[in-house]
Amino acid sequence: MENIIIVEESKDWKLQNDKVRVMSARDYIRGGDVAKKKGVRVYNLCRSYTYNSIGYYVSLLASARGHKPSPSVEAIQDLKSISFVKIASEGLEKQIQTSLKDLKSDTFEISLYFRKNMAKKYDALCRELSRFFQAPFVRAFFKRSNGKWYLRKVHPVGLADIPESHWEFIQKVADKQFSKSVRSIFRKQYRFSLAILTNPEDELAPSNSKALNRFLSAANKLGIDAEIISSDDYSTLGEYDGLFIRETTAVNHHTFRFAQKANALGLVVIDDPTSILRCSNKVFIHEILVNNGFYSPKTEVVDSKNVNEIADNLKYPSVLKKPDGSFSKGVIKVNSKEEFVQSTLECLERSELVIVQEFIPTAFDWRVGVLDNEAIFVCKYFMVKGHWQIYKHGGPRNKYTTGNFETIPVELAPQSLIEASLNVTKLIGDGLYGVDIKELDGKFYVIEVNDNPNIDAGVEDLALGEKLYLDIMHVFLSRMLKKVESISVPGSKN
Repeated sequence: MENIIIVEESKDWKLQNDKVRVMSARDYIRGGDVAKKKGVRVYNLCRSYTYNSIGYYVSLLASARGHKPSPSVEAIQDLKSISFVKIASEGLEKQIQTSLKDLKSDTFEISLYFRKNMAKKYDALCRELSRFFQAPFVRAFFKRSNGKWYLRKVHPVGLADIPESHWEFIQKVADKQFSKSVRSIFRKQYRFSLAILTNPEDELAPSNSKALNRFLSAANKLGIDAEIISSDDYSTLGEYDGLFIRETTAVNHHTFRFAQKANALGLVVIDDPTSILRCSNKVFIHEILVNNGFYSPKTEVVDSKNVNEIADNLKYPSVLKKPDGSFSKGVIKVNSKEEFVQSTLECLERSELVIVQEFIPTAFDWRVGVLDNEAIFVCKYFMVKGHWQIYKHGGPRNKYTTGNFETIPVELAPQSLIEASLNVTKLIGDGLYGVDIKELDGKFYVIEVNDNPNIDAGVEDLALGEKLYLDIMHVFLSRMLKKVESISVPGSKN
């Protein structure tokens, strides 16, 4: 990946770094040899990004050429939007109040150079600001009113507006930025890049460390430069061609924001925002199962008005579920009307709706992994000994335990199981899904569809081994190639 810094005049850039090329905005716009290059990151340091300005056209043409501009045209719109600044202020409220609480003045401004400020005590604030405002150099202005701080405006920092005393610091962060993003000349040059979002502290992470390493290796073999990123790397998404989320997803969570931003930037995204929205809510899944004739447990949607009515008609035990629970969390077995009413009222304090399903006791649950409308793995997850679920939470030190498992080649799995899995996921999308199914009397009952299913080394990969990781990375490669072709072919539709 070649790094290019774009300035209005080449002489404006005061730093030395042999890992970055400096060009004037007019030279970049004219094109020449750089226009047809692939694997280029463009750091747009023009003094203005207003519509039809030279800075605006740098980012616009960079996107058209398949380069990775920072800021993107979408990020430029965010910088200019008063309403977006207000949204950001609300989203950053806790961090803003914490970071600025000791200031005596009622106004404050902070400059971010590659997401960093000279004062280390503001690192957390800079990190949060960078998630919303994605440009190389920005300045944020805050004002205190009635004892509370508010973000008032954010704008790009022109090179001429940088104090002389800041350049030494900028040199340090620039050296770090470009040493991180530019690979050695001895490494293979990759055509595409992929970010794999993970959280090392996620106890129920969908892939263990060995599986993550196998994903990295498989990507490299297919010509994709993959690297692990974390929630701190939101502002760097535009530097990649794809995003693979290997962290437990939720709608009200940074994983969903990552998916949304990556999708807006034109990256290949798994899990995509639509899949997260649909799979994370059991009310939605229930509706598509009922409306499309799938076998599924008898299910009722409960609200504050119908609790008692449903309680009178249920067969016990039944299973109460939060709409957005995962990994057996928020799932309660209720054995009586009294238990149901009490547990439901507690759940309704946090959600307008909850789900209650008939209890189908089985020794194991089927899990079928589906990607791009193809089954890629099949597992049996057995219940924890002496428990009714495959996960049991609340053990010593609040740890969880799991039951045994058995991995089966797809071609040896029951055909009706595979058909049910493919039919239901087609109603959601073409992403990566895990379909949970119970088998009873020869029928396959769809329980739920999960986005971001577990793929752990030593479990889901036992049937295919390395091929499972290569198959998944090949889907990324195919979709990346299609995006390049859609940009390259005149008159094609995106």
